Amino acid sequence: MAALNGAEFAALMSGLGPFEPRPLVAVALSGGGDSLALTLLLKDWLDARGGSLLALTVDHGLRRGSAVEAARVAAQMRRLGIAHKTLRWEGKKPAASRQAAARAARYALMGAACEARGIFHLALAHHLEDQAETFLLRLGRGSGLDGLSAMAPVSETAGLRLLRPLLAIPKARLMESLRERDLPWIDDPSNADPAFARVRLRRLLPELAREGMSPARLGSATQHLGRARIALETEVATVLARAVRPDPAGFLEVSPTVLAAAPREVSLRALARCLMAVGGADYTPRLHRLERLHARLGSGLGRGATLGGCRILARGADWLMVREAGRSAEGRLEPGGRLLWDGRFELVMGRGRDAVDTTPGSGGVTVSALGLAGWRRLRAALTPAQDRLAARIPAAARAGLPALRDRRGLAAVPPLGYFRDQSTAKRLNICRFAPTNGLTGSAFTVV
Repeated sequence: MAALNGAEFAALMSGLGPFEPRPLVAVALSGGGDSLALTLLLKDWLDARGGSLLALTVDHGLRRGSAVEAARVAAQMRRLGIAHKTLRWEGKKPAASRQAAARAARYALMGAACEARGIFHLALAHHLEDQAETFLLRLGRGSGLDGLSAMAPVSETAGLRLLRPLLAIPKARLMESLRERDLPWIDDPSNADPAFARVRLRRLLPELAREGMSPARLGSATQHLGRARIALETEVATVLARAVRPDPAGFLEVSPTVLAAAPREVSLRALARCLMAVGGADYTPRLHRLERLHARLGSGLGRGATLGGCRILARGADWLMVREAGRSAEGRLEPGGRLLWDGRFELVMGRGRDAVDTTPGSGGVTVSALGLAGWRRLRAALTPAQDRLAARIPAAARAGLPALRDRRGLAAVPPLGYFRDQSTAKRLNICRFAPTNGLTGSAFTVV
């Protein structure tokens, strides 16, 4: 099988743009053949455009010898003239769900490294067989349309675009690219461990291909499903624009009448998006619970409902959707730091030390839900202007507002306009409702 050449790769990259002049791109480099081939193809592509490449290797510390492998990758990058950074997953490792935890840590480390360097694009080496395996894994789990669409060529997170230019390229072509350059790569032993479902599926791919289910055909199926997903998401976005009024304080007013008038699949998805935005969740609620709430679009809420970390209450003809305050975890915000608290609010603090009490031993600043008791104590301290702002926020939504506390006590409740003093107000640069999964999110792509 022929190696992937530069002209073909440039065509693949053109579908993932646009890119800035002299683009800055990072690449996830494990040292395996797939990621090494992508790194070399990216370097040539960027050199032709006056851009820069940074290769990021994560040492998870889960296998003996992982540090040695990371050092080998770093040395190889030095020989090839490619900027490289090794990122280490520090701290205690979980005993269960290690792969999922390692994946989350990997993306967090690479995302932070990109943010620190002003890099907006992170390239990943998932290829055709990876896409086919993802499709089969999700099929076995009973996934719906979203899951069976598998991986998108472009995925957007907060401040970062994940690029997968090789989803239609067989692994064999990538390996041939390395053989042509006479470059060695590292084989991760976990990629051959049958304890992992993905490895077992990989071994079945040749037999499935003989039955007509080749990686190419499975990959084509994901593209067809992806186009159907795009069409459905467009309809959902249209319904949400008509049915939902989001508030900067983190709650939604929802028209059940508009949702009920939409096709069932569209209104189910729209309702799920509302719950994820207010509840700060990464995943939709279980379908049977979502369907129970959906059935009440026409029959009414009665005393209300809870689902996905949200309280849903009647407010005239509309529904009010607020966060369940008792479900919010405490976060920590340091001077110069950024925090996405509770999956809902983005907070950024300046580096000055006069905003809050962050002297040594103070424990820094915590961010947690204001709570009912906190609201009752705070109300007496509000100015008339702040009291008018608070009156605009429904009582049910106030307990879930983000409250900043230090060892002196309550420092700020930004959605209420409350700050203990002027220096606190100046140092908190950003506090905005920016849920991990917003009402519409980033669009799924098919190239």
